[in-house]
Amino acid sequence: MPYVPPSPDAGWVDLAQNRPGESLRKAADERRQAAPVKSLLGRLFGMKTDDAPFRIGAAGEEAVGAELAKLGLGFYALHSVPIGTGDSDIDHVVVGPKGVFVLNTKNHPGGKVVVGERVIWVNGDNSDYLRNSRYEARRASKLLSEATGLEIQAKPVIVVAGGDLSFKGASRPADVQVTNLKGLNKLLKAGRSVYDVGRVEQIFAAARRSTTWQLGGKLRKSSG
Repeated sequence: MPYVPPSPDAGWVDLAQNRPGESLRKAADERRQAAPVKSLLGRLFGMKTDDAPFRIGAAGEEAVGAELAKLGLGFYALHSVPIGTGDSDIDHVVVGPKGVFVLNTKNHPGGKVVVGERVIWVNGDNSDYLRNSRYEARRASKLLSEATGLEIQAKPVIVVAGGDLSFKGASRPADVQVTNLKGLNKLLKAGRSVYDVGRVEQIFAAARRSTTWQLGGKLRKSSG
């Protein structure tokens, strides 16, 4: 779909212009500017700084964005999608023949990420990654369904952009797919097609509008 900029009175921002990791880069820059000397020393000597987690996260999202750019015709990707009225955003939303995917990027350079059926461990500690990924997908499903009039079930995906990814035995989460960069595009292209070209473009046309993601959609987070 060729890019058509919104008219001045459209009342919405075109999210297709967002760059991968944009919101995290902005947050990192703000923290670096607030403590420039500490940030510089941190980068030079490996010290922990306030901006470091945001820089690492942004690098992960940028790496995922680079992979998504290779998907080819028929697939559309949005990045740093602001949702609701706060500071929350969805790292990536992919719309294609195989469905709608909500991607949550995790970047743990030098770390170990182990996936079990009900929990993901990061360097031995339990994480809330599965819970948060499910929540984002449910919220995206609700908002996109409202915006399009279709029954959309967005699929949650966790992408480990950096770190050693492994799985505990044969167990896998039943409803959340977890992959690394190498397996990402293969995952997004797997299985039977559920949308034709016209439907993909209809969903993407709604997804790229900022107002789609700001209309309610508040859900209670699951405890599981």
